Order: sequence, then structure tokens, then C-alpha cells
Amino acid sequence: MSRIGKMPITVPAGVTVTIENNFVTVKGPKGELSRQINKNMKLTLDNGVLTVERPSDEKEDRAMHGLSRTLINNMIIGVTQGFSKTLEINGVGYRAAKQGQNINFTLGFSHPVVKEPPAGITFEVPAPNKIVVSGADKEVVGAVAAEIRTLRPPEPYKGKGIRYEGEYVRRKIGKAGAKGKK
Repeated sequence: MSRIGKMPITVPAGVTVTIENNFVTVKGPKGELSRQINKNMKLTLDNGVLTVERPSDEKEDRAMHGLSRTLINNMIIGVTQGFSKTLEINGVGYRAAKQGQNINFTLGFSHPVVKEPPAGITFEVPAPNKIVVSGADKEVVGAVAAEIRTLRPPEPYKGKGIRYEGEYVRRKIGKAGAKGKK
């Protein structure tokens, strides 16, 4: 039995979960999320406790059991607490500024880069070198953060670029120069 898949999901107060042909819709204070879960999984909702059961011990069913449970749990967490990713900008002259809903990046290019948030995502810029991407859908928050990181990924020589908070970038030593030659 899957250790993650067999764990029950408690639905908190203020959150409504509807299941219709394995199409799960979760409504809460931070929004509404819906997703189609694998057709083989059996979803049951009793007294605010949702359980995911698999039909057999076949390899695909075992793989989908934990995944289905985690996807539903992330939807419930998303509509109650939300998810966020923090990015840091390193480099001389590199910065971000919020313009309305958008973020205006100065990343050493000949032009400023403007990033618009997709639906359900909000940007915060607490400092010129910090960006917080937040929203209800964990998958979309991660994808938008990865998109922002690709604007100027951290380079290994000086560490300049956009990185996730707490991300370690392996550094390389530069050229040694012409030592011993005359």
C-alpha cells in the first residue's frame, strides 16, 4: 500500500469539494481549482474526510495512487493557504520594480523586461532584489517562478542572475592567466 496514497485528506471548514466522474473541484477562500484525476482511482468523501483508493496492485495503479492523493491535497492547501516561491536577483544593476500588476526587470540587457502575471498569480517585490510569486495553484506558481528564473539564470563565475531563495549555485574558478610564460 502506498504510504502517501492511503493517508486520508481532511477537508477544512470553509472549503467545499465536489467529485463528479473523478473530476475534482475545490472551492475555498483563495479561489477555485479543478482537476481531472486518474479514472482508475476511487475517490470517497465522508464527513469532511476524503480518501483515495486504488483498484489493484498493478504498477500504474500504484504509481497513480500517491500522485492522485497529493494533487488533491495540494488543491485543498492552495485554496486555504496558497503557495509562494521567492526569487533573488544578484548582480550589479540588476533589479526588479513593480508596475501595477506587472514586474519590470533590469537585467543587463539593452531593454527592460516586463513580465505579466497569468490569471490567479500575484507578484510582490519587497526589495529591488527580491520577488515573491504567489497563488493558489502550486503547479502554476512553480512554472511562473521557473519562467522568471530563465530570464537570466545564475552563471557559475560571478553568481549573477536570478535564483530561487536558498538555491546553491556551484561556482567555477576563472582563467588562471598566462603564468610562467615569457
